[in-house]
Amino acid sequence: MIVEHLPALQVVIPLLAAPVIVLLRGGRAGWLIATLVSWAALGIAVALLIQVQSTGVISYAIGNWPPPWGIEYRVDAVNAFVLVLVSLIAAVVLPYARPSIAAEVPSDRHYLVYAMFVLCLCGLLGMAITGDAFNIFVFLEISSLSGYVLIALGRNRRALHAAFQYLIMGTIGATFYIIGVGLLYLMTGTLNLADMAARIADVGETRPVLAALAFITVGLSLKMALFPLHVWLPGAYSGAPTAVAAFMAGTATKVSLYVLMRFVFGIFGMRLDLSALPLLDMLAVLSAAAMIVASLVAVFERDLRRLLAYSSVAQIGYITLGLSLANAEGMTASVVHLFNHAIAKTALFMLVGGILLRAGSDRLDVLAGLARRMPLTCAAVVVAGLSLIGVPGTAGFITKWHLVLGAVQDGHWWMVAAIAASSLLAAAYVWRFVEMAYLRPDTTAKAGEVHMEAPLAWLVPALLMVAASVYFGLDTSWSLGSAREAAAVLMEGLR
Repeated sequence: MIVEHLPALQVVIPLLAAPVIVLLRGGRAGWLIATLVSWAALGIAVALLIQVQSTGVISYAIGNWPPPWGIEYRVDAVNAFVLVLVSLIAAVVLPYARPSIAAEVPSDRHYLVYAMFVLCLCGLLGMAITGDAFNIFVFLEISSLSGYVLIALGRNRRALHAAFQYLIMGTIGATFYIIGVGLLYLMTGTLNLADMAARIADVGETRPVLAALAFITVGLSLKMALFPLHVWLPGAYSGAPTAVAAFMAGTATKVSLYVLMRFVFGIFGMRLDLSALPLLDMLAVLSAAAMIVASLVAVFERDLRRLLAYSSVAQIGYITLGLSLANAEGMTASVVHLFNHAIAKTALFMLVGGILLRAGSDRLDVLAGLARRMPLTCAAVVVAGLSLIGVPGTAGFITKWHLVLGAVQDGHWWMVAAIAASSLLAAAYVWRFVEMAYLRPDTTAKAGEVHMEAPLAWLVPALLMVAASVYFGLDTSWSLGSAREAAAVLMEGLR
């Protein structure tokens, strides 16, 4: 039955779609195939999540080679949640991508955008679903290489510089990761994650294992743009085509964060308490620094997309802060923020695409009085911005509330202060947009012009994500419930 092969189809369908799009060499055909693939991936991800919740962990052996000898695709509550997130973002961004790519990328390159898009989607889904450490590296490179190309296809030369910088940093990160995996293989004799977790108990206090933890953590931190290893992210998000930035902001760093969660808690577990490598303490300090410093930089940014990029660095800090707590509330906050931040930031980048189309720039000093010309777009930006701040009634509040609960539970009042300070800074950079769009006089509007919203094809997908940011702030039964299940699975590694 086809249901039995859903784990493989999750990766195979987008992988096969990429060369088909290249062979057809048509922008419209490429977009149609990519859209169908993304919606198929979403359907498969939802089916896998339902199956996991009803029957438990799914183990799929590639080529009928039983694990740990062969590659295993293993789906549990954690990566099923991530699969839904990645495929959902892709499914929403692709309808938006057609008019966006048509406006920002030369027509002879449209098919390349969609081919690289589905290839990047394949890599991200593969990283989430595989149960093999080396296979994660393979999919990591697939997503990264296609991501470099997607960024380089941006509208100006800044995109080439951003893609090259991302390539250098990404290559270093991948190298560190594979060195760590090599050390783990040397000590355990296996690449299967479940088998590795069982065997590592006998060698957990050895230096090669500690070195492996350090290499993997640094490598994945580069990929997920953890402060201060974030230097590639602002250029990549501001130089890439808007649809690409929206997709990557919602998925790429989130999957790398998932992989870090899987290694830190699923494989190393209690060995994190070793005094030789106080990883959680270092992670807590870097997370707080990301939340404060990146938000402070965002306050002074003049470019709206770069402002959102630095905001992403700060929001990554919230996720890693929850991991550093290593308790149920902190872990739940980290997992749910993968989802909450993804929908809000994807919405914001899509809305900025509409602003770029109509205003011709995303520089804040050019956007004076924009709310009079684009009232719906500006209102949506403000609502999504409220989620970044963590205002009650938005998805972002759910994350910060559980982070505070986790910090108070362990007596870390300085973390509560850091969360409050970062939230105030988020309010400051969101207010900068509000001030320019609503309170400054409009000096660019033409006589008789009432409004000039982006076309519906641009606006509707963005508004759906903004609505989701509000909905999941009011009804947390699915998002928070799934995050609690995922957190419980991760916390099992600490028992």
